Amino acid sequence: MKRVVRWTAAAGAAAAAAILIAGLWVAMPLPAGMAAPAPVPRLLVEDRNGLPLRAPRVEDGSRGGWTPVGELDPRLVQAFLAAEDHRFFAHHGVDVRSVGRALRDDLRGRGRAGASTLTMQTARLLRPIGRTWVGKARQVMWALRLDAHLPKRVILEQYLNRVPLGEASVGVSAAASLYFGASARELSLGEAAMLAGIARAPARSNPLVDPARARARRNVVLRRMLLLGYATAEEVARARAEPVLPAESRAAFLAPHFTARVLQRADAEGGGGMRDGIRRTSLDLEIQTLLEAEVRHTVRVLADRGARQAAAVALDNATGEVLAWVGSPDFWEPEVGQVDMVVSPRQPGSALKPFLYGLAFDRGHTAATVLPDLPRSFATTLGPYRPQNYDRRFHGPVRAREALASSFNVPAVELADRLGVDALLQTLRRAGFASLSGSAPHYGLGLALGTGDVTLLELANGYRALANGGEWTPVRWRPAEGGRGAGPRERVVSAQAAALVLHVLSDADARAAGFGTETPFDFPFAAAAKTGTSRHFTDNWAVGVTQGFTVAVWVGNFSGRPMEGVSGITGAGPLLYRAMLAVASRRAPGTLPAPEDAGLVPVRICRLSGLRATPECEATVEWFIPGTEPTRLDDWERGGRLALPAEYAEWAAGQGGRWAASSARGADDRFRIVAPRDGDRYAVPAGVEARYSTLTLHATGRSAPVRWFVDGREVGGRWSLVPGAHTVRAQAPGGETDEVRIVVTGE
Repeated sequence: MKRVVRWTAAAGAAAAAAILIAGLWVAMPLPAGMAAPAPVPRLLVEDRNGLPLRAPRVEDGSRGGWTPVGELDPRLVQAFLAAEDHRFFAHHGVDVRSVGRALRDDLRGRGRAGASTLTMQTARLLRPIGRTWVGKARQVMWALRLDAHLPKRVILEQYLNRVPLGEASVGVSAAASLYFGASARELSLGEAAMLAGIARAPARSNPLVDPARARARRNVVLRRMLLLGYATAEEVARARAEPVLPAESRAAFLAPHFTARVLQRADAEGGGGMRDGIRRTSLDLEIQTLLEAEVRHTVRVLADRGARQAAAVALDNATGEVLAWVGSPDFWEPEVGQVDMVVSPRQPGSALKPFLYGLAFDRGHTAATVLPDLPRSFATTLGPYRPQNYDRRFHGPVRAREALASSFNVPAVELADRLGVDALLQTLRRAGFASLSGSAPHYGLGLALGTGDVTLLELANGYRALANGGEWTPVRWRPAEGGRGAGPRERVVSAQAAALVLHVLSDADARAAGFGTETPFDFPFAAAAKTGTSRHFTDNWAVGVTQGFTVAVWVGNFSGRPMEGVSGITGAGPLLYRAMLAVASRRAPGTLPAPEDAGLVPVRICRLSGLRATPECEATVEWFIPGTEPTRLDDWERGGRLALPAEYAEWAAGQGGRWAASSARGADDRFRIVAPRDGDRYAVPAGVEARYSTLTLHATGRSAPVRWFVDGREVGGRWSLVPGAHTVRAQAPGGETDEVRIVVTGE
């Protein structure tokens, strides 16, 4: 018992000593200059040439400026009191009631904000303090000390001029100028409530990042002001009807989606890169202005066909610098203007196909490889998948060059089935499509047709990787030093495969089969282009690539409402054409790499079969990655007659003319291997896991299950590539066999 008494006495003495020390510390004078008005750095975002994007608007020529509390709009002060600490004038720096309520809710598992007073928040702004329990204790001590030495109005003035309010703005004067183009000395009730609502989560609740969340927070503050008697019901109703961002602030706010993103990044980086509040960006204001005009023109032209929104982004290929960024036609449109389509994921349709073909070219397929564009059902985990082409027709045997340039869907799905969705997904992720976060089974073979959501910025930078020899680097928001991009590098496809893809996408003749001879892509300079249209005409995409820059555009509706028959060629295509010309007026397009400069070799082939040309066939020149050139002579055209492989017999019979005759004379239904073909050469891609380096095996002439053997060892319908020479044999249930020989090269 005596020990307990002694221990209790010691504890009491220690507590008394602690209270005495704390009291003495609180009574000490504040550090000199701690509560003096602080200079607020100027907030100014510039384009690459020093032109202001976020121009100053307040009287002293700055985004900030220290405003005495007596000069602030009284409604602004009331709004912050209602939102953060309505008992501010009743407590001594720490609100015991709020602390008790917070502790009670914590014990009940219903943690809630509200214990931190304005004085405590001011203490944290004056003395950066961690958010641990020790940090909270220090914050409480500093709050008590501030309250003991400073009048309430001084504490309030310190808080209102130092509080971060999003987009790198500090203090209510900076925020009022930034969001409303107004002075904090005179604000509407809705504007005052908006600023107070931002304070709790400035990076997420400001109207430039999330207008809906900002509106909701504003309405919460208005409701509290009504309950506290700071505003009448009629005033609150009018304030709730105010727009989130007033249109009259637009003169002070250029390239709005881009600068909002830049300042959001500055917030996340703790203001990194800001020099006296000035940030020089990579944006070219002249290109930005031109693209904004083209985006607005596009939605005016397509309004009667149900297209209400459009977006565009332009990148410098060498550095990755963002040259222009247009997230919507009208940032100030009340309902959806702040939606930024440059970074909003949607389905890109056929715009992903070039990455599939780039992967195929690295796996031994060539631009001359013949792919079947035939009715076919693919087995998937969700049931049979029967892809259709945009024109609802099947084109029989098509070379990969024509299939990619004309954007035929069925050959792309066939190719994805051969290569594997896993391999395609890995390639797309190496190309920077971080939005594709699902698994390969989640997307299925439809990934070849763009069924996964991606952003316009990801798409532009992925195509930029093709222009940079198949190597991906991140985009840059600031001017690059030394004229080259920096950051992590990722090999997407080989330089030769990238050059071959761009050569195909710049081939107007190959594009004619799918789009005709009149397209928006007849540029006055060397350029590759690709379009994409999602299902039901919901989204249009188009991307253009030159040596110097890449431009990507989108046309559609933020709501997902389908357009009326607007395709990538008729919707996004014309916008891309005008946007490319606009960028070329400020940036040299340059010349795409010639195939021979990329190490590709020319071979004369037959247009129909893709095999080496003979005197009997219509020939053309195709480019090949060394080692993938065809070795077989054409055997599809003999004596003036066609002899198509058996898999095309039924299709040919329905075409009439020379096709029908070929099916009657030349086709047969014998059992044979159609993929791979005899003499094919494949390559194991560098840096890719073995499970993604596979080859799909196909035979025709039998519908029953076929047994497959590679070098005498039985395998399934998909075989993992192994360097060396191999014999592939297929065996039908009836005992018929066929055999081909292939070569696989190593990394």
